[in-house]
Amino acid sequence: MGQKWIYQPPTNKEKEEAERLAEELDMSPILCNLLLKRGIRTVAEAKQFFRPKLSNLHDPFLMKEMRTAVDRLNKALGRKERILVYGDYDVDGTTAVALVYKFLQQFSSNIDYYIPDRNEDGYGISRRGIDYASSTGVKLVIVLDCGIKAIEEIAYAKSKGIDFIVCDHHVPDEEMPCAVAILNPKRPDSTYPYPHLSGCGVGFKFMQAFAMDNNIPAESLYSLLDFVAVSIASDLVPNMGENRILSYHGIKQLNHNPSTGLKAIIQTCGLHDKEITINDIIFKIGPRINASGRIQQGKAAVELLVENNYTTALSMSERINEYNEARKELDKKMTDEATGIVNSLEDLSEKRAIVIFNEEWHRGVIGILASRLTEDYHRPAVVITCTGEVATGSARSVPGFDVYKAMEHCRGLLENFGGHTYAAGFSLLVKNIPAFKEEFEKYVAENIRPEQTNSTIEIEATLDFRDITRKFFSDLKKFAPHGPDNPKPIFCTHNVYDYGTSKVVGRRQEHIKLELVDNKSNNVINGIAFGQSQQARYIKSKQSFDICYTLEDNIYKHGEVQLQIESIRPKEK
Repeated sequence: MGQKWIYQPPTNKEKEEAERLAEELDMSPILCNLLLKRGIRTVAEAKQFFRPKLSNLHDPFLMKEMRTAVDRLNKALGRKERILVYGDYDVDGTTAVALVYKFLQQFSSNIDYYIPDRNEDGYGISRRGIDYASSTGVKLVIVLDCGIKAIEEIAYAKSKGIDFIVCDHHVPDEEMPCAVAILNPKRPDSTYPYPHLSGCGVGFKFMQAFAMDNNIPAESLYSLLDFVAVSIASDLVPNMGENRILSYHGIKQLNHNPSTGLKAIIQTCGLHDKEITINDIIFKIGPRINASGRIQQGKAAVELLVENNYTTALSMSERINEYNEARKELDKKMTDEATGIVNSLEDLSEKRAIVIFNEEWHRGVIGILASRLTEDYHRPAVVITCTGEVATGSARSVPGFDVYKAMEHCRGLLENFGGHTYAAGFSLLVKNIPAFKEEFEKYVAENIRPEQTNSTIEIEATLDFRDITRKFFSDLKKFAPHGPDNPKPIFCTHNVYDYGTSKVVGRRQEHIKLELVDNKSNNVINGIAFGQSQQARYIKSKQSFDICYTLEDNIYKHGEVQLQIESIRPKEK
């Protein structure tokens, strides 16, 4: 009810362009207008969008320093040097390590992997990790999803005779580490055609270049694309361009022939008998992989992902599932505590950002908590906890506001930081928390637009129920996989009525199962409105109302479409 609906109707020129494209593609002009919104204007571009081809992946050697990286890896393998694959403890980092380790295992037995311990090592490359590499005779470290800011640590490694190849996708500082090669499509001198790869995606491009250079069949690498798809979905990177090709084929791999570890997770999640989507990765597969690094050690996730014995993998997956259950309990406890703190703030309505601190909160869960606060209060949120004199923080943002820039503004108070537009992590001395809170809140207040702190629903098109044909729905499904830059379309229909059979459902009577008609057709269409039972009385009053929704398969009536209703708005008198 409190959400603002935003809809920008197509201009006359856009309508004409959509009509032209619709005729050429034999597709609804409504869907062709969605293509235009995604920057797709020709039949050739549309065909590439709907049927992404691996042959259209960019040449990996277009990435700065790729030639140097491949030469150093070839040298290491030729000399039988010990190689360490090092990565972050989140989904992106662990899938990246699993992909590179599994692929290189075919060519060397002298290879190991390392995932930092959240408590012992902290984020990214640590001296502890480098000492481990040195003590085990490592000469080359391939670091994934971190390392772009590890200037002192990589210099320390160099002093011990250890070379680094950095594969990262986070925004670098002006000074970069003294690695042998830095593969990062976001480096300021990059000319790589696509800048939005995940950390696992950068690792994939490195292995693609290595395979090309050594005449290794591409198919042996493509079989690992399920890892890349999981990283793209979980890290919420844009799902267009090269990422769309990678996620499209990675999800096909996930559905038809997943790696053993992911197959075990799919079984544990209860997804083994259904078509897996991006949402299944985000809400079921990804959190279980993440839970290992949040509650115990991220290394357990990699052990599972690289396991080849299904029985062993299933046992590992069940243990990680227990970590996820523990994470959910912690999450609920911390959310209740955080909500209490936020709601007790006297000037909450005036605040443009939320910054809260509790020294007892679990470091592994503060990122989830920050996301929930951002979602609930529609403001950039920062959650901080500490062990000793050093605090750790996690920040999340609302659409359109760059929280990484806010961190850059506060960098004088931070020990280190890193991240993206909508998510960042950092550390600082406990004594600096009050000054950071003041500086961060001031920066947000001066730079955020008022509308960015409102809950909004962006509607892509208005439909009449007669528009929702089998062909329309079939064509709409070709827009998947969805993600940033290619969101699942939300539609709006005005003046709908209860057919007379809508009812409240759910264990707590919290949802509404709907059967609706509109005033322009006789079509009766099913819908489900989760958590909106407070609207039931109005719906049953036989007055018209507006709805916005996504279109989904009706799992109970195969072949039929169902509306998943995001918001219900009584018709204004």
